[in-house]
Amino acid sequence: MSGGLGVPILSLRGITKQFPGVIANDHVDLDVLPGQVHALVGENGAGKSTLAKILYGFYRADAGEVRVDGLPRQIRSPQDARRLGIGMVFQDFAQVPALTVAENIALFLPDLPPILSAARLARRIETTSRRYGLDVDVSAPIWRLSVGERQRVEILKLLLAEARLLVLDEPTRSLAPHEIDALFATFDSLRGDGYAVLFIAHKLREVLACADRITVLRGGRVAGSLTRAEATEGQLVSLMFGGAVSDATPRRATPQISGPALLELTDADTAAEGQATSLQAIALTVGRGEIVGVAGVAGNGQRELGDLILGLERCARGGKRLSGEDATRWSVEKVRASGVAFIPEDALGMAAVPTLTAVENMALGDTRSYARAGGLLMDWPAARGDLERALGRLRVALPSFDIPVGALSGGNVQRLVLAREIARRPRLIVAFYPTRGLDARSSAAAREVLAGVRDAGGGVLLISEDLDELFSLSDRLVVLFKGRIVADLTPSRTSREEIGHLMTGTAAPS
Repeated sequence: MSGGLGVPILSLRGITKQFPGVIANDHVDLDVLPGQVHALVGENGAGKSTLAKILYGFYRADAGEVRVDGLPRQIRSPQDARRLGIGMVFQDFAQVPALTVAENIALFLPDLPPILSAARLARRIETTSRRYGLDVDVSAPIWRLSVGERQRVEILKLLLAEARLLVLDEPTRSLAPHEIDALFATFDSLRGDGYAVLFIAHKLREVLACADRITVLRGGRVAGSLTRAEATEGQLVSLMFGGAVSDATPRRATPQISGPALLELTDADTAAEGQATSLQAIALTVGRGEIVGVAGVAGNGQRELGDLILGLERCARGGKRLSGEDATRWSVEKVRASGVAFIPEDALGMAAVPTLTAVENMALGDTRSYARAGGLLMDWPAARGDLERALGRLRVALPSFDIPVGALSGGNVQRLVLAREIARRPRLIVAFYPTRGLDARSSAAAREVLAGVRDAGGGVLLISEDLDELFSLSDRLVVLFKGRIVADLTPSRTSREEIGHLMTGTAAPS
């Protein structure tokens, strides 16, 4: 791997950013060199995303200096960042689904002539895509593309806009194994042409596989910066947390407990609205003492499956049973009251109120438990105590219980929602990407809690894009593709590569 040579494309010195009650970045120094892949890692709330948003102009630092090519620069907006050759690929892509690949790229380019030659633009895209292994059909509408293909479009947008530093936020989180390999091959090509890549990551094995230098943030400060040759997974974990983190696979349950299945879907269909994916002939059970994993690339029916179980979506055909009772027509309230917990894919957008505090959000999840005097008063000490105990089970903490949840990092919001849901001591947990955005320590604790629910006779439907997580936790593993279950497998009898190709509808190499 190249270590990068010459003057840094980007230098940060003393970058400090504070929000009410939280110091997100505390005198951060960072250099990113040309021809270098630089990883930024750290526990939840360490300040990684804040730092990236500062250098892309979404936030302004309270103190410190940004240098580009050795010269001090003011980055007040994303437009300033792009003019300086800095581009960013967010976790949620900024794309117009109804437009084609070429049209989405055209909207981003700063140098388009008054009259656009579609053929010339297509040639530019195809030349760049071939050079960097970013193959995509320029005439295809975005909504038809896989997540991996949509990510390639985002990278192409930056390259054609002449970005020299590419900032990627969790770029592997929604990719199948072979797509991750292809992304890292693209990194190699970019490195060889003198581009710099700064990517935010949680998966340390992936970081060690592709990065030239790794910077660790802890509590908003730089805890260390190592070259790939110097770094080990143990060293990085120690820098992130100040000690080792157990990554042991949770013990598997003894044989499944007898009794009616906690969840049973029988030939369930849903009616698609707009461009949503409809579920087709879904047959799925989660027994007592069982974790059933659901693998699939985002957008293949996972959200619709969760909505169907929770009662937000109704069966157009088929049925649903919970603990042996016909729940096909149950309301969300009745489903929740029956002992079903729900961890959604977007914790802040779907399970929390940003303007309320952590304690208020805790009470919001089960207001009846904390209402007093006929609903005129709330027992806030009880809500606080339950939140503290639930966070203790997860072996994590929040920076504050009394600031608005919207001021917390995404990982800390995820911790809050996890704690609130397990505090209800559910019989069945429907968990969407429960460790997405969580650091190694929080992820390990969350997995132990899910395994504990199973071992106590509960059930878990675990929807995840992390194949390591699915293989370590699941007793059975189903693959969802275009609204259908295309495989029902035992993890010990299959491979990550096979699952990855089933997830993407591609053939494994012979």
